[in-house]
Amino acid sequence: MLLYSISKAAEKTSISSYTLRYYEKIGLLPPPKRKNSGRRFYTETDIQFMLFLKSLKETGMSLEDINEFVKDGCILEKINSDVKSAQLSPSINKRIEILTKHLEKMEIKKRELEEVISTTKGKLDTYYSILKEEVENK
Repeated sequence: MLLYSISKAAEKTSISSYTLRYYEKIGLLPPPKRKNSGRRFYTETDIQFMLFLKSLKETGMSLEDINEFVKDGCILEKINSDVKSAQLSPSINKRIEILTKHLEKMEIKKRELEEVISTTKGKLDTYYSILKEEVENK
């Protein structure tokens, strides 16, 4: 099994070592395995989980919501390990609620960004027109 130091994990995930330690401190990441020397080490599964956290964070999801989202562990793994879906319903419903709320926030940000893009395009059109007139008037 391939093991990664915190610096290698940071490199693989593009999440700083400081941030990984912080995520561990706030409970977002489970405590890592440690070598006899006390140094943290991470497995490929840990790396994949870090990348998942990163993807949620990149969508603008708050750390609080991410923590709530991942608190119950990997639902797909539980389904594959014969946990009855009825037992998972509360976790699934909670995740649906979190994602629905987050999607609404992203839709608002998308509309705001579309307005900024439109304004920027308008400015560019204005500047191109000014330059075009300048060339035509020479």
